[in-house]
Amino acid sequence: MTKKEIMDQIHGRLIVSCQALKEEPLYSSYIMSRMAYAAMLGGASGIRANTVEDITEIKKLVDLPVIGIIKKDYEGCEIYITPTMQEVDALVACGVEIIAADATVRLRPEGVTLDEFFKEVRLKYPEQLFMADCSSIEEGMHAAEIGFDFIGTTMSGYTPYTEGTQLPNYEMMEILARESGKPVIAEGGIWCPEELKRALETGAFAAVVGTAITRPMDITKRYVEAINQK
Repeated sequence: MTKKEIMDQIHGRLIVSCQALKEEPLYSSYIMSRMAYAAMLGGASGIRANTVEDITEIKKLVDLPVIGIIKKDYEGCEIYITPTMQEVDALVACGVEIIAADATVRLRPEGVTLDEFFKEVRLKYPEQLFMADCSSIEEGMHAAEIGFDFIGTTMSGYTPYTEGTQLPNYEMMEILARESGKPVIAEGGIWCPEELKRALETGAFAAVVGTAITRPMDITKRYVEAINQK
C-alpha cells in the first residue's frame, strides 16, 4: 500500500489492537490472527499487533494496514515498546505499514535518547511510516517536531509522571490534533463506542481500541467488579 492509501484507509476509523503476552490465556499467533480476522469482518480498518510471529500470521488473513510493535524488556530500562533498532529492523523486514515506538522522555537501552534513536531510524528507513507512543502533550509535540508521522496518546497514564491520568485523555487528543501538525491516533482507555466516537470528535485522525475488544479476561473482570461493588 502507498502512504496515501494507508492514510485513507484508517482516516476517521477504528484500528483494533490484537495482542496477548506470554502470561495471558490467549497467547498464540494463531489466535491473534483469528482475532484480527474477526476485527476485519466487524469493520475495523487497521490492526495493531505485537511480535513478528503474530504480524506474519495476521497478514496471511488480513489485508488491512498493520501498526507493528515489538515489546521487549531490557535490563535497567523502562521502555519496552520497540526500544532499539533491532526491533525496528525486524518490523521493517516483516512488512508492517506503520511502526510504533515509545516516544516518551525516558532513556532507551544504553542511555540512548529518543532524539538519538529516531535520527538513526529515520536515516535508515526514510520511507517507513512511524507512530510515536506518547504519554503527554509535550512528548507528542516533540515527537512531531523530530519527524514522526503519527502521534499517539498510547502511553498517557502509563509513565510514572502521568500515572493517575483519567483515560481516555481527550484533552491530550484535542490539543495534539490542533497543534502538532501531525495526524493523531487516539489510544488508551477507550472502553465503549461512545468513548470512541468522542475520541474521534477531538480531531483525532484515527483511534485504537484493544482491551475492550480483544482481551476477554479483562472484559470479564470489569463485569465481575461491577457486580461485586457494594
